[in-house]
Amino acid sequence: MKRLPLVALVLGLALSAPAHAQMTAPDEAAEKDDPYRLLSTVLVTSSAADAQEVAGSVSFLSDADLAVQAQTDVLRVLRAVPGVNIQEEDGYGLRPNIGLRGSGSDRSSRIVLMEDGVPIAPAPYASPSAYYFPTTGRMHAIEVTKGPAAVRYGPRTTGGAINMFSTPVPEDFEGFGQAFFGTDDRQRAHAWVGGREQVAGSLQAGGLIELYHDESDGFKKLDSGGPTGFDADDIVLKFGLYNEDAALPQSLEFKYQSREETSNETYLGLTLEDFREAPYRRYDASRNDEFNGENKLFQLTHKIEFAPNLTLTTFGYRHDFFRNWYKLQGIAADGSGASGDTGISSIIADPVTFADEFALVTGATSLDDSIVLRANRRDYSSEGIQSVLNWQTAWGGLDHDLTFGLRVHEDEEDRFQEEDAYRLETGELFLTTAGVPGSQANRVSSGEALALFVEDRIRWNRLAVTAGLRFEDYELSRADYDTADPDRSEGPTRVRTLNDQVVVPGLSVLYEATDELTLVAGVHKGFAIASPGNTSSESEESTNYEAGGRYSRGAFSAEAIAYFNDYSNLLGTCTNSSGGGCVIGDQFDGGEVDVKGLELTAQWDAASLLDTGLSLPLGLVYTWTDAEFQQAFASDYEPWGNIEAGDKLPYVPEHQLTLSAGIEASRFGANIQGNYVDEARARAGQGTIPAGQRIEARWVADASIWYDVTDRLRLRAKAENLFDEVYVASIDPAGLRPGKPQEILVGLEVSF
Repeated sequence: MKRLPLVALVLGLALSAPAHAQMTAPDEAAEKDDPYRLLSTVLVTSSAADAQEVAGSVSFLSDADLAVQAQTDVLRVLRAVPGVNIQEEDGYGLRPNIGLRGSGSDRSSRIVLMEDGVPIAPAPYASPSAYYFPTTGRMHAIEVTKGPAAVRYGPRTTGGAINMFSTPVPEDFEGFGQAFFGTDDRQRAHAWVGGREQVAGSLQAGGLIELYHDESDGFKKLDSGGPTGFDADDIVLKFGLYNEDAALPQSLEFKYQSREETSNETYLGLTLEDFREAPYRRYDASRNDEFNGENKLFQLTHKIEFAPNLTLTTFGYRHDFFRNWYKLQGIAADGSGASGDTGISSIIADPVTFADEFALVTGATSLDDSIVLRANRRDYSSEGIQSVLNWQTAWGGLDHDLTFGLRVHEDEEDRFQEEDAYRLETGELFLTTAGVPGSQANRVSSGEALALFVEDRIRWNRLAVTAGLRFEDYELSRADYDTADPDRSEGPTRVRTLNDQVVVPGLSVLYEATDELTLVAGVHKGFAIASPGNTSSESEESTNYEAGGRYSRGAFSAEAIAYFNDYSNLLGTCTNSSGGGCVIGDQFDGGEVDVKGLELTAQWDAASLLDTGLSLPLGLVYTWTDAEFQQAFASDYEPWGNIEAGDKLPYVPEHQLTLSAGIEASRFGANIQGNYVDEARARAGQGTIPAGQRIEARWVADASIWYDVTDRLRLRAKAENLFDEVYVASIDPAGLRPGKPQEILVGLEVSF
């Protein structure tokens, strides 16, 4: 991993930018017209200021917010948002596990994920597990929506939605370049250039090209040496025609985005004893584990203003994603290969009972057909078209902001997988039996959906009431083919379908009690669909309540939101990432679950007390969560097991706290952020957490500093995990895995 494909471009921008060019301030775009106005009717909000006007919990992280720490791991970015539950995995956020308000975090499958308003999970209906996630380092802003406001998004609205904004086409010709070098040979480079030009009358043509490269040798150490890092490249192209000053204003923009990733990642973790001795160790049996993924996204967006108060936005999209995660699946202590292997989750959890298997994992013994690797090959596609009409009008003495939306969508997941058997000897894996393509899994899952929503924001003096209603009509199917029929010439051996319709209402109220204090309250129905092939499982439904207030005075602002999510049936889905031990794709009913919590945020510029040109921003983000099963049951779902009433949900810490402090001057700045996460359990339960299931509490700090050498050239240095805290990030799916150790990065930026 020694390529530096973008560094030359970054340096070229620095050398070629005009001498009189000025460093673009992070919030300069916000001073112009809304940079995201092309999608304004589709979004809940497009700025932090707009978020304050929403009758519900919405957080908006602007380009200025994201630039403070210049982070590329979305899990680190989301520490600045209350109510977010995360489960770290690889240390770099390549495949993040995100939940909102206790919704469940496994592969971010319980929330709506979007980029520029487009559902971005590989197959949002048929297979929502986020094995693809947009590159956070190239994002321009992030919106996190919880509560009733999420009703306009779908299809999974229990926890909420995360929408990421790609770099917009700038009004004028602009460019940006950034390059970082750091620990473990980390190399990051990001560059974009674009703008608009007048072509005829009020008609403008514009475009943008953006490149992103990130690589690292990795921080884990294989016993016999070898790569444990990753290499990823992004490209984004945008072209558009904009006639916003015409008698009938219109805009048309095409976007193409692709990402290629190769990462030497594994599901294999460590035993508790080995983690305590060498937390960054990796057993040799995982040396051939490698993820290869490639996505392509096409989006065409059209916006027309029929009148100043009547706007229609329509976009069509196509998203293709292919991945093959070739990784260790099991161990056959008798040399019987894939037919007799024991799952790695069971082996690492109990290396005494499975002593023979564990010896093969570490290479202490060697045997033909004992190390089983699976080619987890999956091909995804999703496509659709969505139109949103916004009408601002007044009648009955009230102002109405009406939004109507319609989306037609279909997606598909094609699994075609096999398993190979190896011998591990002297730190090398030797293939002893090759599997037949399609012999492990041979099936296609698909989804078709029609979604409608209507929302009316009614304003009267200091009172705003927002009523929303979403309707989802969907059909899911799963076709299983014989694993001895790789060509699928004999047709499916079984086809299962699931049809359902659901109505998701939401109601919220905002009242400006004073010029400084705003009160909010709301209720909405949470909903998540079942998986294809699970015709007997109920859908996930809940009734969610929230109430709180916002206070702002001078340089100080704060928000407090209390919430209660009442699940009538919580779903658990069997995935490799959740530990396996069940048929992948099967769902389990968790019955009644109560999740309650409190979210607090506060910001203050301490420099307001001083007569100085400096800014001294201070921030606090706190989340308290209590998530409990309300009834006893027995489950084959590994993270749950045998449940008693009052058992806590796994991977939901009770307390989370993020504190930040900074200093900003005209030519330099610094920021430090400390994040505390309370202990959590890897298995549902109550009382004292067993050592092998406990994810201990930790404090992790990140820091960054920058200095403007010239008006267009900035030097940066940053440290993630500043104090080199050693901690358990996850215990699933197969043993303890560490959080990323201290990483130091230095680099430069140029902007013109």
